[in-house]
Amino acid sequence: VLTRWASSFSVAGTKSGALEAAGQPLSTARPSTGKRLKKLLEKKVGNKDCKADIAFLIDGSYNIGQRRFNLQKSFVGKIAVMLRIGTEGPHVGVVQASEHPKTEFYLKNFTAAKDVLFAIKEIGFRGGNSNTGKALKHTAQRFFSLENGVRRGIPKIIIVFIDGWPSDDIEEAGIVAREFGINVFIVSVARPTTEEQGMVQDVGFVDKAVCQNNGFFSYYIPTWFGTTKYVKPLVQKLCSHEQMLCSKTCYNSVNIAFLIDGSSSVGDSNFRLVLDFISNVAKAFEISDIGSKIAVVQFTYDQRIEFSFTDYTTKEKVLSAVRGVRYMSGGTATGDAISFTTRNVFGPVRDGPNKNFLVVLTDGQSYDDVRGPAAAAHKAGITVFSIGVAWAPLDDLKDMASEPRESHNFFTREFTGLEQIVPDVVRGICRDFLNSKQ
Repeated sequence: VLTRWASSFSVAGTKSGALEAAGQPLSTARPSTGKRLKKLLEKKVGNKDCKADIAFLIDGSYNIGQRRFNLQKSFVGKIAVMLRIGTEGPHVGVVQASEHPKTEFYLKNFTAAKDVLFAIKEIGFRGGNSNTGKALKHTAQRFFSLENGVRRGIPKIIIVFIDGWPSDDIEEAGIVAREFGINVFIVSVARPTTEEQGMVQDVGFVDKAVCQNNGFFSYYIPTWFGTTKYVKPLVQKLCSHEQMLCSKTCYNSVNIAFLIDGSSSVGDSNFRLVLDFISNVAKAFEISDIGSKIAVVQFTYDQRIEFSFTDYTTKEKVLSAVRGVRYMSGGTATGDAISFTTRNVFGPVRDGPNKNFLVVLTDGQSYDDVRGPAAAAHKAGITVFSIGVAWAPLDDLKDMASEPRESHNFFTREFTGLEQIVPDVVRGICRDFLNSKQ
């Protein structure tokens, strides 16, 4: 089975690949070359819609045996191919569970499906007890590190393959994985029979180890034979980013819009301090196309979107855009600005998965009512933090802030005091995020 599987994937994937291997000249006709180039580029980049860092935790115990171990490798190979691994797509690595866990290869080692397939084929069967809990803990603690190729702001997943049942405790390892923000899937094959259940340490081991016991993170396959039909449904699960509940943290699952006062009383040098404040808050979050997002709106009597949530999807680009914001100078209509931001900045992302936050910075009295627009923002599911400097009235700050108001509004006499408020705002966002999930 393994030989057949390996050879079927090692054959050149295109007609031109076969001609090249045979030493025949390639056609220079533009349409086919263009298509081939596009296909090659897509192959290298991978499936951008399925960004995930995945560890396959395979069963290498005596429980599974050599023959079923090879079938398991074949199944993992098929999953790797369908995932469409690539530099911008999913990255995978493999850990083998047996008496002692062994990392076969890391996320950083291969970014092409053919290389992953070859590496999987080369994995040798280790034998020993199926100490799945030990292996899961090892993977959670050591596999997902920056030096081993983990990417910031991208879901971390461990797919645990269990033939029969684990020979050690798996619950504690599941807790450790959740603490590390890792989504644990359990793929159980050939569940213990009624007669065998007495030998199982914990019959409910699957529910205790998965990311969340909601049915999404567990997958049952009756036998290692004929597993092809199970590949696509499992891959669809692995690519459903919105379901990756355990990797959803306040750092990678929030939209933060900064509404900043550009009125004449602020002045150019103080305005720079406001931009430094925004940058320092933004630095704490994992900004990416599937992670946290930042927007900035400046207001006087008018409003100007400096950039919206979809404009920049990396931290570097966001920080560069913040540095490039130019001071407007004018009056102060904070209420209108809140309404404008609620409608034009949060409107397009209202039904998205991220929790929405608005941070309002002002140094003076608003010429219009802030209470109504702030209430409408709260009603739209936006958590508002208000920050006042110098002459900003405390009543306005409280009227804008979300409940409990004491912990959602801040005041500093000088613009230099904004720096001390940064950790309070970051902590406040994380606190509200956690409360919204409970």
